[in-house]
Amino acid sequence: MIEQNAILCRAAECLRCEATAIESLITRLDEDFVRAVEAIRSCKGKIVVTGVGKSGHIGSKIAATLASTGTPAFFLNPLDAYHGDLGMLSADDLILAISYSGATEELLRFLPLIQAKHITIIGISGNPDSLLARYSDIHLNIAVDREADPLNLIPTASTTATLALGDALACALIEATHFQPTDFARLHPGGDLGRKLLARVEDVMFTDNLPFLAPAMPLSEAIEIVTNGKLGVGIVVENEQLVGIITDGDIRRAMQRLGQAFFNTPVADIMARQPKTISRNARIVDAGEMMNHHSIHSLIVLDDDNKVCGVIDSFSCLPGTRFYH
Repeated sequence: MIEQNAILCRAAECLRCEATAIESLITRLDEDFVRAVEAIRSCKGKIVVTGVGKSGHIGSKIAATLASTGTPAFFLNPLDAYHGDLGMLSADDLILAISYSGATEELLRFLPLIQAKHITIIGISGNPDSLLARYSDIHLNIAVDREADPLNLIPTASTTATLALGDALACALIEATHFQPTDFARLHPGGDLGRKLLARVEDVMFTDNLPFLAPAMPLSEAIEIVTNGKLGVGIVVENEQLVGIITDGDIRRAMQRLGQAFFNTPVADIMARQPKTISRNARIVDAGEMMNHHSIHSLIVLDDDNKVCGVIDSFSCLPGTRFYH
């Protein structure tokens, strides 16, 4: 029978231990960390992350994080380097070598081959006096007081600290390289952010059953068209040119203000005459920013001839929104 309190206490202790391991890294951020960031930023080749076992798994994630934030990087297993993959490396590359002990044999046998190519090595270990530290041009210390498991044997706090330091390098590089959301989107075209930052208004705009109104149309007719359009707006056009817009709110306020006269009042009397518009070729992120700036929920979309071709609403600019085309 599992004792619940003991299980929860052990889990809490694990998390506290790992949190402490990460916090301890903050006090060790120094000139070596800055040098590491600058070396990675100025690297003309690729960042090659390497490590064995658990360090290798963490290194693979660090490489992926760097690559996704604009720093070309990949993971190389030291064992594979002995069997031909060493040919992937050039003198313009940089090695990010990970070993908590700093004494992993497979890694240490690999590093002299790197030095022979005059490739810069950034070592990450928990021992600044280790052989890895001595091989390295720059060393980053990830020492932890203890591992988070009850036996103090399993790589837990140490791998968490390593992963966190890798994230810190990536975040610092974002700052140093002025990496922008649009840059991230170009590297993640399949994700929600990529779609929202790179996709165009025409990809998500509504085009069916658009609620077109004429300026002279009585509101008794306009309200039915706006309702059927289900967009919360009516698009007022004259001679195929956009001249105004009315919203559900405009209609409600007009009904309260005009009473019985509402039904025969022409659309032109309540419409906004300078509606906000956007090109069908604009990015949907720009549409969202425009709606936020003007505190409105929709924009009229114009084609290359400045004629109405659709409507985009604020929901279409939210992450996770499906594409209509």
